[in-house]
Amino acid sequence: QVQLVESGGGLVQAGGSLRLSCAVSGRIFGTYAMGWFRQAPGKEREFVAAISRFGVSNNYADSVKGRFTISRDNAKNTVYLQMNSLKPEDTAVYYCAVDSTVSAVVAGTQIKYWGQGTQVTVSS
Repeated sequence: QVQLVESGGGLVQAGGSLRLSCAVSGRIFGTYAMGWFRQAPGKEREFVAAISRFGVSNNYADSVKGRFTISRDNAKNTVYLQMNSLKPEDTAVYYCAVDSTVSAVVAGTQIKYWGQGTQVTVSS
């Protein structure tokens, strides 16, 4: 049984920072990429960032480039999302995701595993 558990969400003022974490437990065979998505109220879930198995490559949504950084610690089976210069439009539930490649994560159509989500609220 694979489980993804996010943490680190909360309330922050615009311009502030938060770091999200996603710990993966259970057995995941083969290589896997990880990523983050978010869903704001009344909107569809959207891709935020992805990182390859060994952290060699990554991909970001245009809306977060230069502000968010994705990283991972394979020894801890954990992926992180450092979010700086937060804006009110970043308010959403953030979800961790696992799939076979960065491209698969970015596509988001057949994500193998999802976390339960963590709320991020940015006040103006």
